[in-house]
Amino acid sequence: MTIHDTAWRAFASDNYAGVLPEAMAAIAAANGGHQVSYGEDVYTARLQEVVREHFGERAEVFPVFNGTGANVLSLTSVLPRWGAVVAASTAHVHVDEGGAPERMTGLKLLPVPSPDGKLTPDLVAREAWGWGNEHRAQPLAVTISQTTEMGTLYTPDEIRALAEFAHERGMALHVDGSRLWNAAAALGVPFREFTTGAGVDVLSLGGTKIGLLGAEAVVVLDPDRATGLRYLRKATMQLASKMRFASAQLLSLFEDDLGVRTAAHANAMAARLRAALEAGIADGSLPGLAFTQDTAANAIFATVPPDAAERIRKQVRFYDWDTARGEVRWMTSWDTTESDVDGFAAVIREELAGR
Repeated sequence: MTIHDTAWRAFASDNYAGVLPEAMAAIAAANGGHQVSYGEDVYTARLQEVVREHFGERAEVFPVFNGTGANVLSLTSVLPRWGAVVAASTAHVHVDEGGAPERMTGLKLLPVPSPDGKLTPDLVAREAWGWGNEHRAQPLAVTISQTTEMGTLYTPDEIRALAEFAHERGMALHVDGSRLWNAAAALGVPFREFTTGAGVDVLSLGGTKIGLLGAEAVVVLDPDRATGLRYLRKATMQLASKMRFASAQLLSLFEDDLGVRTAAHANAMAARLRAALEAGIADGSLPGLAFTQDTAANAIFATVPPDAAERIRKQVRFYDWDTARGEVRWMTSWDTTESDVDGFAAVIREELAGR
């Protein structure tokens, strides 16, 4: 029984979108009969093979339930109890996970301000110090988000520079890839080029935001740096008994480049929205609108007069990002249509023109 309005659309988050039809079909195909539980099934075995094809022959995949769990597991696997992680101050692990990384594992987050959500070696260096000082949590890992919480994108060379900086100091590099498929589509290069080949040690591979149902994964790229996942996953309540259904969904993203194609569509819808709004800025029909970040994938950040933002939000839901400066975030998803974009742009134009 359907009890929601299936025609309702929003630009608040790609989490609002439903499940990809292909992922639903993968769940159905994996159903029926018996398979060994806790990951000893044929779907998880096949997922391991596919992940190695895309990330390298040493890669190991561990399906989990959600992105926070993937991040907690990843960071725990590369740190001792006295370890600390350098992160951008806007990072999801710092802002949006309820303190889970620190509560669950005892690690310490060392946030660094970054106007575009990206870290550089110079920024990491602000907190990467104090090794051997017993009074300071030891900075032993760096975490970055790809794409970032500000919608920006790391190039392979930028990731490689961070990995080299970290490794030279005995630190590991983790990537929160909740929108890794959008990054791959935007970069136009294989996963390996901006993960394993760039020196990333452990990766949180997103599934939910690209259209899966409760299926994410930790991908260990360097088993020498990230250890104990087999035990940590169970200890942190992220071990699925019927793992075949998570693995089958993740597999569907790799088949026929579904994940990258789907992400490319979401990115294209964001580009369409931005182009429409840029045209309005140019012709003067969108007074008070300005962009605050590049639109590299499927997120648009802009400043809008608060009164107009409230009127727009009454028609199409979205989130404030920085209320002090009137900054908002508009997200597109795998099922955003051109009609959705054009209708939203029309609402923005109407409300800004009538402010």
